[in-house]
Amino acid sequence: MILTTTNTIDSHPIQDYLGIVTGVSAKMRKTSFSFNMEKFYATIETTINEIKEEAFQKLQENAIKLKANAVVGIKLDLELYNTTQVILVSITGTAVKIV
Repeated sequence: MILTTTNTIDSHPIQDYLGIVTGVSAKMRKTSFSFNMEKFYATIETTINEIKEEAFQKLQENAIKLKANAVVGIKLDLELYNTTQVILVSITGTAVKIV
C-alpha cells in the first residue's frame, strides 16, 4: 500500500476515490523519576514513534477495508495532554484505488 502526504502519486493515476480514512492511537507515557532531561526527551520520542506507527497501521487497515491500494493527502495530528503524560496521534487521509 502506498501512503503519501501528496494528493497525487506520480505514474499512478487515481482510478477511484473511496473515502476518508483515519488511524488513531493514544497512550499514557510511563512516568519516570529521573532528573535527566536527555532521558526524559528520549522516552517521549520513543513513545511518540510507537503511537505513530500504531496509528499508521490502523489507517492502513481501514483503507484495506475499503479495498484501497493507496492513501493520499495524509495529515498527522499530535496532541499532548496533562503535560506530556497522555499522547494522542490521529492520522487522516483519502483512501483511493490507483492504476
